[in-house]
Amino acid sequence: IISFFFLYLLHYRWIEAKNSRGEVGLVPEDYIEINQAQPFTSGGNAAPLDLSFFDSHMPTPASTAQVSHRDNGNNPWTVFDNNASGGFSNNWAAQPEGTETGKTSSNAWPSGGHGHPQAYQGPGAEDDEWDEEWDDVKSSGGYAESEAGEGGAINRGGAHGSSMKISRNNNTHNKDVIQFIGEVGPVWAYPDYQLDCVVADPKKGSKLYGLKSYIEYQVTPTTTNKPVNHRYKHFDWLYERLLEKFGSAIPIPCLPDKQVAGRFEDEFIKMRMERLQGWMTRMCRHPVISSSEVFQLFLSYKDEKDWKMGKRKAEKDETVGVMVFSTIEPEGLPDLDLIEVEQKCDQFNRFTRAMDDGVKDLLTIGNEHWKRCTGPLPKEYQRIGKAFQNLSSVFTSSGYEGEAALTDALTAAGKTYEEIAQMVAEQPKKDLHFLMETNNEYKGLLGCFPDTVGVHKAAIEKVKEADKLVAAGKITPSDKTTMSKRASTMSYSLQAEMNHFHSNRIYDYNRVMQQYLEQQVKFYEMIADKLRHAHSQFTTM
Repeated sequence: IISFFFLYLLHYRWIEAKNSRGEVGLVPEDYIEINQAQPFTSGGNAAPLDLSFFDSHMPTPASTAQVSHRDNGNNPWTVFDNNASGGFSNNWAAQPEGTETGKTSSNAWPSGGHGHPQAYQGPGAEDDEWDEEWDDVKSSGGYAESEAGEGGAINRGGAHGSSMKISRNNNTHNKDVIQFIGEVGPVWAYPDYQLDCVVADPKKGSKLYGLKSYIEYQVTPTTTNKPVNHRYKHFDWLYERLLEKFGSAIPIPCLPDKQVAGRFEDEFIKMRMERLQGWMTRMCRHPVISSSEVFQLFLSYKDEKDWKMGKRKAEKDETVGVMVFSTIEPEGLPDLDLIEVEQKCDQFNRFTRAMDDGVKDLLTIGNEHWKRCTGPLPKEYQRIGKAFQNLSSVFTSSGYEGEAALTDALTAAGKTYEEIAQMVAEQPKKDLHFLMETNNEYKGLLGCFPDTVGVHKAAIEKVKEADKLVAAGKITPSDKTTMSKRASTMSYSLQAEMNHFHSNRIYDYNRVMQQYLEQQVKFYEMIADKLRHAHSQFTTM
């Protein structure tokens, strides 16, 4: 039996068929013959194929729409299948170690979150914001990774000279054009205008005569400046749609965690809104995602009817999973050397693993520092302040008339240290918080890359087998060429995504480190001013 992944790389006609259990799906035209009960063999030397082979690859009706014969059999990308987690079926060959699909635990990255005292790391429990009126499949919650801050595209991140435009047309299969520019290699075509949005104004709503409550946020895109209202479950729906559609080519970071207990508390609502803002900002910064129909629907639906119609249309989208590669066109670019690309992938894998370790280390140290700043360290300053004031009280008891100036100065110095203790306890919210949030988001984003790279590695492995298959007469030289071209498209896509990641990483860490150090400078300058004032109270004889 030809493997499921291999079928994607070749060009077949596909026809909708029904198996013995009444399940409907797509099968190669060469494998069936109308009005006969037994399956037929394909061309060449392929073995007879039972239709039940495709049973395990049938998309579930709730998550993936069935592809009808209106494709006219000319789109071989339809044979891909992706599961709800963004991975792929077990028939995919050669999943690399260190990926969620490969499941070799020695290199796999754990998905647990690193938080700090102000970061809500709620359990991934079922969120009872879901209700009977919501006609979608419930989705699982994500870890609490997010980012705070503004958007930044490649031209902000230092990759100068990279023209960024999304090329769209009105055909059924739109193309996301990749341009090869300068030394950075393949990059997505970016729009002239950088989309952004603001998530704000959370309000508590209720239904069923107040028996069921929820929080609703206003989302205002810069394109229309007209706010639309969304609950958390709407964001969750958008995440599931983006993961299903783009997860094979683009890492889609999870949303902040769902949380049942305390989800109506002001501080939690503020934290969730901040993290939803960070997630939306990152999605807006990606040219492919931000220009997609489902994302635009989320930002700018007109009314409830428009929202429901758009939602159902998105759920029936046929271009999902690895079929998304059929919409990617390396515009006027030659096929890539897959060996060279594989080397670049290995280098990127090494970098992301090293960065993942560095991010986790910074999160651990930052978490420890946060606890010190809000616990033992302020207490030490308070103890020093109390000690100075106690000494002042002792000096006052001497009865000496010239004591007043010294005791007043000692008392003032003690109060200064108590004020410093309060400043130390509050400072992490002003600087460390944003550094931790940015690293939290990158930890989650780095965890998405192994699966994305794994799809590409699987394609390369199949292309490597092409010579043997040609020699065995199982495929033709033309089939081999087709496989190479499609693998090349996947390689362009992966390299464009790698460059997008690097450019945003450079921008994000420049921004957050500047913010962190600016706040640190202000903090220590305020402490220095208070100490200078306390110093001036003491007279020199």
